[in-house]
Amino acid sequence: MSTFKKIVIGLIIFVIAVPMIAFGYFYFKLNSMYDKDTAKDIKSKIQKVEDKNGITNILLAGVDGNNLDKGNRSDSMMILTIDDKNNDIRITSLARDTYVDIPGYGEQKLTHAYAYGGPALLLETIDKNFGIKIDKYAAVSFNSFEKIIDTIGGVEIDVLPKEVSHIPGVDGPGKQNLDGKEALAYSRIRYADDAYHRDNRQRTVLQAAYNKLSNTSSGDLIELGNTIIGYTKTNIPPMEIFNLATKVLKMHTSNFAQLEFPLDGHRDGKILNQEKGWVILWDKEYNNKELHKFIYDYKSFKAQ
Repeated sequence: MSTFKKIVIGLIIFVIAVPMIAFGYFYFKLNSMYDKDTAKDIKSKIQKVEDKNGITNILLAGVDGNNLDKGNRSDSMMILTIDDKNNDIRITSLARDTYVDIPGYGEQKLTHAYAYGGPALLLETIDKNFGIKIDKYAAVSFNSFEKIIDTIGGVEIDVLPKEVSHIPGVDGPGKQNLDGKEALAYSRIRYADDAYHRDNRQRTVLQAAYNKLSNTSSGDLIELGNTIIGYTKTNIPPMEIFNLATKVLKMHTSNFAQLEFPLDGHRDGKILNQEKGWVILWDKEYNNKELHKFIYDYKSFKAQ
């Protein structure tokens, strides 16, 4: 065999082998954040969801504490909708104080479901009250959230004058790059306005993080992914994560369609009693109808 042929064959082997080695390494890493016990628990409570019209829903949970199984409340809950048919991404924030019927625990705030039974009970609660079946989740703790934002080099946020005093390290309003600690403080602002604006800030950070990642080179993405993986728990198998991540990053959606649930004008926040505290009462029929439109039939969604 000539030297030229040896070189060509060597290059072909190198081109094939390197991605395979990288794939094997990341498969192992992705598998480390796969929570088998929770996956089994979810499977027993939620029937497998088949993609409907190219739509995949994933519950994203930000947990107030470092226990991602159960015991801590889900302080932030969003439904990430990946719409393959329309090539876009939508986010629905589920208000933590929404008054719902938690299976086995009665009427409570939605945030308590995660504390009582982890992701499986939260997904079951969402199905029972909102009629949305979701069998996929990803959870991070707020400490992990800081590290993830730092890993991607911060996020660009347009800070409003009323928000400045609530973000340690920020001296004035305007567009600026927030590090992990600052982005977390921004995401948790509640007393500058209300809990609904707080949810909006969380969606803003998620959008900013996505925009940052979508403009990152593949080499840097591998390095970032290696770090982020260690801070996340999910029941999505490694191969499916690869497929979903590839699909999402190709969409280049610079502005997600967003929804705050329950919807404005069809919810009533009030102190129910001394035991339950401040909760959000909501018009179930109207809210669920609009939520279904937003997720499954976005072109017909016209709610204000």
